[in-house]
Amino acid sequence: MPKKFTGENSKAVAAKARKDGAKEAEKEKKQKAAEDAYWADDDKNVAKKQARKEEDEKKRLETQRRKEENRKAAEEEMKSMQGKSAAPTKVTQATILARKEVEKREAEKRAREEKLAASKIITSPDNIEENVNVEDATVSSARNIEDALSLLTTSAPEVDMHPEKRMKASYESYAEGNLPILKEQNPTLRLSQLKQILKKNWMKAPENPLNIKMNALTSSDNSL
Repeated sequence: MPKKFTGENSKAVAAKARKDGAKEAEKEKKQKAAEDAYWADDDKNVAKKQARKEEDEKKRLETQRRKEENRKAAEEEMKSMQGKSAAPTKVTQATILARKEVEKREAEKRAREEKLAASKIITSPDNIEENVNVEDATVSSARNIEDALSLLTTSAPEVDMHPEKRMKASYESYAEGNLPILKEQNPTLRLSQLKQILKKNWMKAPENPLNIKMNALTSSDNSL
């Protein structure tokens, strides 16, 4: 007859309990390690996100600061430009001299025009081919330089007997002053036509040495 089992073996129970406890402890240890690793990774990600957020905020503030600085710089430059435009223009010595030169030229031009008008110079191209000397009942007129010189041989001794020596220089001076006026008054004429007019006017001009001598002779004759 088999023996009757009266109860559990206390040693076996204790061993089993220890074994189960060890398993449970190992399980808890692994679980805790897994949780610690999870939270460690999570904290690391959070730290990265926080650092990135702080970096983005720093960049945003830096961009805003630069924009503000650029805006202020633009405002200062605008104020400076407005101040310069409002300030009176500084007149330099060169500007003054240039103005004086222009005024001088204008005055010379007006003087030439007034002189031309006073002498009643004929500038019509229709009269270019006419006789360059006008007959006068009281004054003998020369039709060319040779006749004029022969006419002047009877002049008084105090009168310039050789005006022909000054003819070239006097004519060049006369042309320099009056040819520009003729060009301005007759812009459509050719240079040859202008020179014909100039020569015609020169033969009657008071600057002509021949006319100066003839005027002196006339005055001498009248005084007699």
